[in-house]
Amino acid sequence: MRNEASLDAIDRDILFHLRQDGRLTNVELAQRVGLTPPPCLRRVKRLEEAGVITGYRAVVDPEALSRGLEVLIDIEVSANDRTTFLEFEDIVAGYEEVVEFRRMYGRPDYFVRVAVADHAAYEAFLVDKLSAQPCVLRIDSHLTMKAIKSGP
Repeated sequence: MRNEASLDAIDRDILFHLRQDGRLTNVELAQRVGLTPPPCLRRVKRLEEAGVITGYRAVVDPEALSRGLEVLIDIEVSANDRTTFLEFEDIVAGYEEVVEFRRMYGRPDYFVRVAVADHAAYEAFLVDKLSAQPCVLRIDSHLTMKAIKSGP
């Protein structure tokens, strides 16, 4: 099922509607995609078992959690050994402020998206946590002015 060619138009429609609202009941989803509930549920279960649908989550307003300042960070590291990379990744992934963390091809080595309360909280994160990692060579911060599109 990992191959996109194995998804038909109804599967794609199911995925579209679930990305828009993961809380749809099976009956509502079936109505939207033009199926009766039993075959719709079978398709959803098949998509879950095949790993196409990997989970469901709540989308939370960062302002409600006092995390309204979003910063995008490019990080270059000075390490060339796998152990250092993996240790760095474990540490950074564990930070509460980190909401997205990616290892990149080329430069930068990593892309990190953090959400914090304000500039002081970001400075504390940067100085006390991120810059404290011995393998960090360079950090470029980009403050978000406005999120145009986020999520699926």
